[in-house]
Amino acid sequence: MKSKKVKISDVKINPNNPRLIKDDKFKKLVKSIQEFPQMLDIRPIVVNEDMIVLGGNMRLKACQEAGLKEVTIIIADHLTEDQQREFLIKDNVSGGEWDWDILANEWDGEQLEDWGLDLKFATDPIEEEQPEEQTYIPTFRFEVTCGTEVQKNKLMADLLLKGYSCTEDY
Repeated sequence: MKSKKVKISDVKINPNNPRLIKDDKFKKLVKSIQEFPQMLDIRPIVVNEDMIVLGGNMRLKACQEAGLKEVTIIIADHLTEDQQREFLIKDNVSGGEWDWDILANEWDGEQLEDWGLDLKFATDPIEEEQPEEQTYIPTFRFEVTCGTEVQKNKLMADLLLKGYSCTEDY
């Protein structure tokens, strides 16, 4: 099997992908692709003959988010439908465990976190927590009666946009 570059728009996300990378981890993946796009040539996205991703769905989404126009793929056109489903799961199973002692002693913690690794050891110096000073902030409440639900919804939307808190009572 050979890898090749294709237009990113030709590659389709697999709707049956069992793995999600959310929020900060996804942002880190996008950042790592922006900073080190050569990684994608070394570890191409695996697709079937219909250009549907079997391995690398989240990388494809991150490449789209990063604004890439092309991605490197490998077409696994020799797999049966059952093998494709098996690949989709097995490619997303995280095998093995980290040797935390080696990571702590041999690697830069901030760099590991930038690469998406959740660290069990602290990377920042420990600071003593100071109790927060509590400040009394007065709040005021008033009631408004609207003639229609449309009026109520518009008023609530306007108030919420201005930063006010609204609650409904029926």
